[in-house]
Amino acid sequence: MSEVSLSRILAFWANRDPDKPALTHEGTTLSRADLEAQTNRLARAYQAHGVGADDFVTIALPNGIEFVAATFAVWKLGATPQPVSYRLPDHERRQIVELAEPSLIVGVDPAAHPGTVCVDAGFEPDPGLADTPLPEVTSKYWKAMTSGGSTGRPKLIVSKEPAAANPLEERFGAKLEQTALVPGPLYHNGPFGIGMLGMRMGHHLIITSRFDAAQTLEIIQEHRVNLLYLVPTMMQRMWRLPADQRDGYDVGSLAVVWHMAAPCPAWLKEAFIDWFGGDVLMELYGGTEAQGFTTLSGTEWLSHRGSVGKAQEGFQLKIVDDGGNSLPNGEVGEIFLLPDTGQGSTYYYIGAEAKAVEGGWESLGDMGYLDDDGYLYLTDRRSDMILSGGANIYPAEVEAAIDLYPGVRSSAVIGLPDEDMGSLVHAIVDQPDGNHEAEDLLAHLGNHLVRYKIPRTIEFVAEPVRDDAGKVRRRALRDERI
Repeated sequence: MSEVSLSRILAFWANRDPDKPALTHEGTTLSRADLEAQTNRLARAYQAHGVGADDFVTIALPNGIEFVAATFAVWKLGATPQPVSYRLPDHERRQIVELAEPSLIVGVDPAAHPGTVCVDAGFEPDPGLADTPLPEVTSKYWKAMTSGGSTGRPKLIVSKEPAAANPLEERFGAKLEQTALVPGPLYHNGPFGIGMLGMRMGHHLIITSRFDAAQTLEIIQEHRVNLLYLVPTMMQRMWRLPADQRDGYDVGSLAVVWHMAAPCPAWLKEAFIDWFGGDVLMELYGGTEAQGFTTLSGTEWLSHRGSVGKAQEGFQLKIVDDGGNSLPNGEVGEIFLLPDTGQGSTYYYIGAEAKAVEGGWESLGDMGYLDDDGYLYLTDRRSDMILSGGANIYPAEVEAAIDLYPGVRSSAVIGLPDEDMGSLVHAIVDQPDGNHEAEDLLAHLGNHLVRYKIPRTIEFVAEPVRDDAGKVRRRALRDERI
C-alpha cells in the first residue's frame, strides 16, 4: 500500500473498525470514530483561528487526549505540530515562539503572547462545526521538536519527513492494531515518535499524565500492552518497587519494549532482560535530528555487554579524535554520524546552525568506541566530561555506580570549580527514603570505582534529578550550585 497523509490516518483506521478503541488517558477512552470526529471539528476551529498549510502550531499541553487531538487537528490542516513543555516559563516559551512564528499556540493564556493567536488548555470548538472529513492535505514536515531551551538559546529541530505514512507498514518490531503504552511526556521526541507511530499503525494508544511505576505495570496487565516506551529512569523506578509487588504483575503480553534517551546501567539492563525477555527489550541510540541510529536487542546485548547496538541500514558511523582522524576499534573518541542521503537530508534547525565536519559528518556530542563487530559503546557526552587533576571523568559511569546503592532513585554527577584540581566531582543523590549516610555510599562506591572518580562531595535530595524522559540538566544543576 502507498503512503497515506497523516491528515487521513485516523479516518483510514476508523473506516476499518470505527468502534475499536483508539486512545485512552486516565480512564477515558475514545473510539476511532470518536477521535476522528473530534479532531475534524477541532481542525475547523483551528482553521478559523488562521492555521493553514505548512504553518507551525505550538502545542503546550500536558499528556492527555487534548494533546493527541491537537496534534492530529494540526496535521488535518497540513500544518506542523511543534510540541513544547506545558511547564515552560513564559520567557522560555517566548524565545521558542519567536523562532517558530506559529500561527497558533495551544494551551496558553493569550495574555502571555501578545500578537500571536492563543487558545487556553481545555479549549472546546463550537459544537456547530462539522465533524466530517476535511480536504486531504499533507504537511511538508511532520514534526518540529524543541531542544536546548534551558541551557542557552533554544532551537527547533524540524524533521524533513513529510506528514505521511503507510499505515500497513510494520515498524520498530511492532505489529498492526496492537496496544501501545507511552508513559513519558509527549513533548519529548521519543514518546512523541513512539506514540504517533502506534497511532499510525492502528494501535490503541494509552498515555498517562506522568510516569508511575506501579501504574505502568497495572496498565500492562489490564490492557495486555504489546508495545511499551521506557527510559532508564523509568526502568529504575519499576525495578525499585518491592519485589513481591513488581513480580505480581503479568507482563507476558509485551512484544517489544523500546528504551532510549539516556545510557542504561548494565545491571539494570540485565535485570530487564531477565524480566521482559532478551528478544522483547530493545534499545535505540540516536538524536532527534535523525542523522543516524543504532539499535540492538537484549539478546544481542548479552553478547556485547554495554553496547547500544550497530548502525542501522541507511546510516554511517565513525569515531574520531580531536584532530578529526578516524580511530581504530576500541579507542574512545567523538561519535560522528552521516545518513546515506547526505548531511542535512533528515532535518534542519531554526535558531542554530548545524556543525558538520568535512564530508557532512555530524556529532551529537557523545563519546564512545566501536568493537571489532561494529557495535557502539557510549562513554559520556563530551560537554559533560569532568577534567579533574588532569584526569577525564565521565559522569555517566559514576552515576551508574551510585544508582546501584539501595534506595537511590536517581543521581546526577557534575564538576564544581576548584582552584587546585580544576574541577571536583560532586554527586547529587535522590534518595527519598534513605538514611543519607555519605560514608556508607562512599564505601559502596569504593568497590565500584577507581579512587579519582569517587565524588569529593555528596548532596542528598528528595526530588528526582532526572525528568520523566530520563533527561538531566547538568549545566543548570552546576550553575545553581556555583
